[in-house]
Amino acid sequence: MSTDVGLPSLAPVQPPPAPPNERHSSRRRAVSGRLAGLVLAIAVVAVVALLSLAVGAKPIPLGTVVHELFQPSGSDDAGIVRGLRIPRTLLGLAVGAALGLAGALMQALTRNPLADPGLLGVNAGAAAAVVTAIGLLGVTSPIGYVWFALLGAALAATVVYLLGSGGRGTATAVRLTLAGTAITAALTGYISGLVLLDPRAFDGYRFWSVGSLAGRDLSVLAAVGPFLLAGAVCALALARPLNALALGEESGRSLGAHLGRTRGVGVLAVTLLCGAATAALGPIAFVGLTVPHVARALVGPDQRWILPYSMVLAPILLLGADVIGRMIARPGEVEVGIVTAFVGAPVLVALVRRTRMAHP
Repeated sequence: MSTDVGLPSLAPVQPPPAPPNERHSSRRRAVSGRLAGLVLAIAVVAVVALLSLAVGAKPIPLGTVVHELFQPSGSDDAGIVRGLRIPRTLLGLAVGAALGLAGALMQALTRNPLADPGLLGVNAGAAAAVVTAIGLLGVTSPIGYVWFALLGAALAATVVYLLGSGGRGTATAVRLTLAGTAITAALTGYISGLVLLDPRAFDGYRFWSVGSLAGRDLSVLAAVGPFLLAGAVCALALARPLNALALGEESGRSLGAHLGRTRGVGVLAVTLLCGAATAALGPIAFVGLTVPHVARALVGPDQRWILPYSMVLAPILLLGADVIGRMIARPGEVEVGIVTAFVGAPVLVALVRRTRMAHP
């Protein structure tokens, strides 16, 4: 006689699917939370910008800074705030946003969490052009560096893209990475050789190569601003294709993404963003590497959120590092490129260790 008659089934009971209204409500809550986080990040950017205007060799109270912004008095404080610190802060905001956006875009294009905007040879191309302008043409002013750096960045990225595309093939992530590494190595050797020929002639280059917001005025921002804006528009327009690309090449094609065009526009955007940023301040390390990881931890893998979050969070890091550099060496300062290197190096080590643990 069977003994299991009437016993309840032990098979797991699947929960019923959430009704459509509940799914829509959950999606709206997620979007609202991300929007709130973005607004909070913008508020933090505003606070850091005010600190950038107030902190320096001569500290200025925040109340005075706000008063001078809206009702300039013609005092010494007004001259410092409006003549020196406003251009510096605006340039830090623009370059920080560009580096964060370029870093997120570079990591998405190569599907490499350790990718940096300089991976396409942009930084090396800009530096090689600046060294050439100084050594062969006698250019000495920051505004003069800008145009040569932009040209060098564009040429280097073009060569990397042509090498990475393999002639008639498509520019795959691996090819772009290898080509960028090779071009960077070659240009680094050229820079070192030229600098060694006449070290005194390259004092300006050595200061530029550290990466600094000091000594820049609004003419530098006016020169690079259109390139930064064009690069930002191109990058933000790639959010949906990058989401498709993250699923793999075959899946991306099945979703209608044009992979060759996406990579081509992506390389153009990185060149504009990173080339203009490097031209303005010199190479700034680790901002484009670390910020996208913070954005990804906050909003997940969706590039429609990673890109704007990276664009907002990066100025916090760059301007915050600049403020710290002014505070720890007062009345002098430590260049922002040095401070970001100290901040970013431990993050890079942590990322490498996490990657090795995930893929032993």
